[in-house]
Amino acid sequence: MPTARDRSQGADRVATVQHATLRWLREQIATGAFEAGAKLRQEVLAREFGVSVPPVREALQTLEAEGQVVYAPRRGYFVATLSAAELTEAYRIRDLLESEAIARAVPLLDPTDIERMRAAITDMAAAHEREDLGALTEANRRFHFTLFDAAGMPRMAELIRVLWESTDRYRSRYFADERHRDRVDAEHQTIMDAVAAGRAGEAVQLLREHREHALEALRAALPDDGTGG
Repeated sequence: MPTARDRSQGADRVATVQHATLRWLREQIATGAFEAGAKLRQEVLAREFGVSVPPVREALQTLEAEGQVVYAPRRGYFVATLSAAELTEAYRIRDLLESEAIARAVPLLDPTDIERMRAAITDMAAAHEREDLGALTEANRRFHFTLFDAAGMPRMAELIRVLWESTDRYRSRYFADERHRDRVDAEHQTIMDAVAAGRAGEAVQLLREHREHALEALRAALPDDGTGG
């Protein structure tokens, strides 16, 4: 008969598999391996990643809640497609949340936070040189979320995370252009200067401009549903 310890270890293994499956699917979508509108067959995904179907199903349900995939009854799961207007809306909501988080975070940053942000900039530069978009995206996320998490408002940070997850594949598209990578590097350096000096208002404005530059470039590459925004 399984002991409490056995049951606990079994639960930990299940959780680890589910987490790894979710992370893998997120990466596949973010890097464009699964294009917008592509059907996601659970059995095929399970075979590709070497897991059973249940953790794939759990991961797809999580991604559906985040807006990264959509479920159609009797048809299955598909990678979500965003229009320019929908992407604009996501960025507008991000502006509201991130501006509040940044204003609160800057006065609270400690030397470890500052060093983590500087290290992220260095890692992004290295990833840029070797054209590793996966590593670039991860370092970019680390730069920004070090700031968001420092605000001490975990629920707000989680809402921001959900918005980031839903638009990750578009962010990867932005980073695919070397000119955009150069711009991001320059903007991050300027943001870093303001943050390190404790200039919260300036940091909020610089990050707003940073988002707008990305949004402007991405909207040109997305279908417009005619609603504007």
